[in-house]
Amino acid sequence: MTTHRFPPSFLWGAATSAYQIEGATQEDGRGASIWDDFCQLKGVIRDGSDGSAACDHYHRYAEDIALMRAIGLKAYRFSVAWPRVMPQGRGAINRKGLDFYNRLVDGLLEAGIRPFVTLYHWDLPSTLNAQGGWTNRDSAGWFADYATVVVRALGDRVKDWITLNEPWCSAYLGYEAGMHAPGYRDRTLAARAAHHLLLAHGTAVQAIRAAGDAQTRVGITLNFTPNLPASESEADRRAAAEAPDWFYEPFAEPILTGAYNARVLERLDGAVEIRPGDLAIIATRNDFLGVNYYSATLISAERGEVHDDNPEYTLMGWPVRPQGLYAVLMRLHHATRGQLPLYVTENGASFKDEVVNGRVHDEQRIAYLRAHIASMHRAIQDGADVRGYFVWSLLDNFEWSLGYQQFFGIVHVNYTTQARIIKDSGYFYRDVIANNGLA
Repeated sequence: MTTHRFPPSFLWGAATSAYQIEGATQEDGRGASIWDDFCQLKGVIRDGSDGSAACDHYHRYAEDIALMRAIGLKAYRFSVAWPRVMPQGRGAINRKGLDFYNRLVDGLLEAGIRPFVTLYHWDLPSTLNAQGGWTNRDSAGWFADYATVVVRALGDRVKDWITLNEPWCSAYLGYEAGMHAPGYRDRTLAARAAHHLLLAHGTAVQAIRAAGDAQTRVGITLNFTPNLPASESEADRRAAAEAPDWFYEPFAEPILTGAYNARVLERLDGAVEIRPGDLAIIATRNDFLGVNYYSATLISAERGEVHDDNPEYTLMGWPVRPQGLYAVLMRLHHATRGQLPLYVTENGASFKDEVVNGRVHDEQRIAYLRAHIASMHRAIQDGADVRGYFVWSLLDNFEWSLGYQQFFGIVHVNYTTQARIIKDSGYFYRDVIANNGLA
């Protein structure tokens, strides 16, 4: 019996990103990216690794499509590597790079899988970084030109486009915390990058519509870590509602409202030139909004941020709080008055896996997915227009500064042999898709 049935058209998918799985970083004319450069710096990647081989998806994409088909995926979200298509970031187009994505899209469609394409998942071409990267206002135009090239090449078959993945991470982890490429530690640069990323998004939305057709749909994916009340008390509810939300306020609010609030303006003051018309471009109408969710923060009126009495943590050290997904979806539903379709474009968990007799029994991951899918179902029941769910991730992969020491996949990858094994969570997800809900 299916206890949580989803709408008939609900889209079940999985997600990946180019640098985390493709490998082949020096093949067929691909240029260097900021992550290729960052990985060469001593001590910045926990295990000293890089994405030069990753999951070898560049050569094994057909095998990976077969895995998607075995799991029953209805959609697949992947990213295009900007330096694979335009090695210098601007100007010359690398046809061999575009040919790879043409083959991938054709293979997906042949398998009955709908492609969702992310145009930027953090792999800025090195040549553009040398010109200031996202701290250079011209980056908005660079990105729109690149988006136009990709949409003209794939847009006859791809109808669902995501401009940026998690600009919060690009700006603050890359330019302020130094944890991600390009590895800078400058709050002013981060504020500047954040504004220009948003400007690039709005400019690219317009460019994608111009290059696409009447069926073209475009949005952005943002990451959310909401503030939740530590208890049901009125004081905790008020404290959680009033606490700064640095994931939501600098990105979702200007996209949805065309304005920065006072807290964000204070951060941007003196760091960014906000020109007339910028916020109108940033708030260019989207066809959907992508929601990445992994965890939430608990807020107490008396103690500030607190922890559960008996928290469960993923291998990333993130507390498991499925109720936060419901909270994010409902907040966005109310903020958009239900007029903007939502997709959960990433949700998943890293746990330490073990291969035993050719199987991976990952009960913790199954429990995590089950709880979050149920939370999403509750939001739909309460009116949220959620159209699809993409588990992160299809494959174990290169987890950025943590290297190959995190395991988000519903498919296990042996990085020595590149052999793949569908985990028990993959079979669980197969059943969810077949039943269009939780049994």
